[in-house]
Amino acid sequence: MQILETERLVLRQLTIDDTHDLFEVLSDPQAMHYYPAPFTHEQTIGWIEWNLRNYTQYGFGLWAVVRKDDGLMLGDCGLTMQPVEGQPTIELGYHLRRAVWGNGYATEAALTCRDYAFAVLKAAHVVSIVSPQNTPSRRVAERMHTALREFVWQKTQSTMCLYSTDQPPSMAAQP
Repeated sequence: MQILETERLVLRQLTIDDTHDLFEVLSDPQAMHYYPAPFTHEQTIGWIEWNLRNYTQYGFGLWAVVRKDDGLMLGDCGLTMQPVEGQPTIELGYHLRRAVWGNGYATEAALTCRDYAFAVLKAAHVVSIVSPQNTPSRRVAERMHTALREFVWQKTQSTMCLYSTDQPPSMAAQP
């Protein structure tokens, strides 16, 4: 089911049929350098199942990012609920194939997801949680957020960068 569309991308719900393509992203040691470890095949299935539950529970999750011109699944991008300083918070995250890094796909998908969170979900606040050493992800986060501070993320007990954006007043006034 298609959720969003940009000039070059379609974002749609993940399905179990995406396991092979998403495994190529999540099992890449370089792409997953800032995670505890690259994902196994079983962990990739679990990741997709977690997002399927998120679609049901919250109406959103991480979505498959598909390039329009050739149908290649590039990875995932979307919104999840994460604990931030004791509060459930909408986080915008993304994971893309290393072969397509540097082409603006992550930023294009992430900006569209951020705008969706404000316009459709009426979120008051959206964050991205990024390891301080993850320079490529930080560059994407800097393009879509307006504030940055460090915090200790209770989920990992480590210091992370918390990028955030509040809903623009013009969107808050819309019905």
